[in-house]
Amino acid sequence: MKKIKWILLLGILVLLFGYKFNDFHSRINISDEKSENTTYITIESDHIYYGDLLLINQDNPVNEIGVKRDIINLIEHQNHMQGYQLLDHNIKISEQVAERFSSMVNAAKKDQVNHFMINSGFRSFEEQNQLYEEMGPAYALPAGFSEHNLGLSLDIGSTLTKMEEAKEGKWLEKNSWKYGFILRYPKDKTAITGIQYEPWHFRYVGLPHSAIMYEKNLTLEQYLDYVKKKKSISVHYEGNKYYISYYDFKGESSLKIAVARNYEISGDNKSGIIVTGME
Repeated sequence: MKKIKWILLLGILVLLFGYKFNDFHSRINISDEKSENTTYITIESDHIYYGDLLLINQDNPVNEIGVKRDIINLIEHQNHMQGYQLLDHNIKISEQVAERFSSMVNAAKKDQVNHFMINSGFRSFEEQNQLYEEMGPAYALPAGFSEHNLGLSLDIGSTLTKMEEAKEGKWLEKNSWKYGFILRYPKDKTAITGIQYEPWHFRYVGLPHSAIMYEKNLTLEQYLDYVKKKKSISVHYEGNKYYISYYDFKGESSLKIAVARNYEISGDNKSGIIVTGME
């Protein structure tokens, strides 16, 4: 009888520990399971060059079709400007990203972190080229080689102090993934990204990708390699089940691919696409 009691007690402790462990790790469970609730669509190879997961660096420049089509001037959309300031009145960004950013800063406000400022957002190729000519290669990238040319990245500051010292910067490093953002150029990943540490530069990639990247401490470069290698993964996060699949075009002009009922598609800006389905 005593032995049975000890076994039951041990089982309860294991369950409790498992719950705490999963909660600490953002309640993410990753596996190779595939969805059975699929249909098929045909997509063209130019889809490689647009979407929220595009890799932009010195080897993979922005294709013009990859630039977000919903770019807005923030000062003209006050409904997206609650809880932060702008460095100037010419800052533009994807409206989708503006909505996510507003949700994020409102969440930070609940933690008494509320001195955010957007210093830079979307830049056209012409604006990027002008910045490059004025600042030089030590401070700016050539036109087409900056994430700011997409409309998915923000340079975020604090109105109180430098970002690497500000509560705003620390809060974002710890929490931005919950809203689909990543710190694009971390301090310990410069050899991978090719860019020096930028505590102000955040990139929108969307969920569940930001959650996986945070969980596994991956840069966008590493994450795209991870998905390409795995080919297909299943992710449980916050009560939702996601299926992520990678397809390599390998010179094909189109591909027939499986998708779930609700899905998003993004190219990697190299040779493949990532399909994210949700059930």
